[in-house]
Amino acid sequence: MKDLAPGTPHVPVVIVGGGQAGLSLAHCLREAGIESIVFERRRRFHSWRENRWDSFCLVTPNWQCRLPGYSYADHGGTDPDGFMPRDEIVAYLDAFAERTAPNLREGVDVTGVAREGEGWRVETSAGTWTCDQVAICTGGYDTPIEPDYAQALAPSIFQMHSVDYRRPAQFPPGGVLIVGTGQSGVQLMEDFVRAGRPVHLAVGPAPRSPRKYRGRDATDWLFDAGHYAMTIDRHPDPAKALTQTNHYMSGRDGGKEIDLRRWHLDHGVELYGSLAGMEGTRAAFLPDLGQNLDDADASYLGIRAAIDAYIAREGIEAPQEPPYAPAWAPEAERTELDLEAAGVTSVLWAIGFRPDWSWIEAEVFDPRGKPLHRRGETAARGLHFLGLGWLNTWGSGRFLGIEEDSRWLAGRIAAQMAGAPALVP
Repeated sequence: MKDLAPGTPHVPVVIVGGGQAGLSLAHCLREAGIESIVFERRRRFHSWRENRWDSFCLVTPNWQCRLPGYSYADHGGTDPDGFMPRDEIVAYLDAFAERTAPNLREGVDVTGVAREGEGWRVETSAGTWTCDQVAICTGGYDTPIEPDYAQALAPSIFQMHSVDYRRPAQFPPGGVLIVGTGQSGVQLMEDFVRAGRPVHLAVGPAPRSPRKYRGRDATDWLFDAGHYAMTIDRHPDPAKALTQTNHYMSGRDGGKEIDLRRWHLDHGVELYGSLAGMEGTRAAFLPDLGQNLDDADASYLGIRAAIDAYIAREGIEAPQEPPYAPAWAPEAERTELDLEAAGVTSVLWAIGFRPDWSWIEAEVFDPRGKPLHRRGETAARGLHFLGLGWLNTWGSGRFLGIEEDSRWLAGRIAAQMAGAPALVP
């Protein structure tokens, strides 16, 4: 990097990313008497405002919305067990921002972060800044994932990634192949079914969860049982926790679980195994549909069993539920589909995102490019991450855990500024 120009502005803490993590940290730092500036390349809460489809709603109940000093109840919410739709979520977030009034610079892209003496240099589209501490709060959803073989698909087949999806009317008439069965994929499946469109679904290894179980939302039981308080260092399988796709269920219509077997039977959704390749108008699938459905059910039943054990342990009176029985199973694995012959005119990619931290010059990443940290604090003194999944607990990448993580990291930033060393991961 070039030498610093005279008069380069300096601030104690630079926060990169104007989402709920960045603005929560800014608020906690202000409470600690520490000045910060937040750089957001678009508008605050851009991913909520612009990257969610029209029918999007929370999958976790509204009561889990707990920004620092501003809960769902503080916002005036009257349906704690409901699931806010997109526009209400944005209104909640905007109210938090107005209440806390962070030093936020919107429309400023951070293009580089590197060591500068004992602190850090931050290159932005609005010039260069220096700081003592820098917190990366951009999340892990930078680059939409599309496999290389998507380029081999015939031009006659329309393609879109879920990041650009808003409504079925964006797609040409005909059937759609949705690839991916995480939370996004199954909810987009429902969007197309409601629109009366033929749906083909490539089912991956995502787990599923009950919604209501024994008289309460499953997340309420898990919260009371201490599941969401479990830290990653106490998790029985931390590698799985860090890599597993989120359990799929829905907050739509007051909340419901998604059983793909029933969607096949009740709504005619055609199910296939994991997508393995594409060429022309043909799609190839792995023969793993039965296994993926069984594994999703095993996850579902495991959560039910954990809730049962908690109820029994605590002596809680709760209604019984009938045992689960699979409603359908594939008679044979279908490993190939001619999209044109099946009337499929579109492919919707819902297989997630990958982060891009190539603009950070620091030896804090593992061979796969993931940051190494302890509760967001890296071995590079003054460089931190916030808002990542399982930063500390299940709630770290969600509304539920952001206040706890923000307050802890603000405390660590204050400690480092007072001379304390970094906590080596």
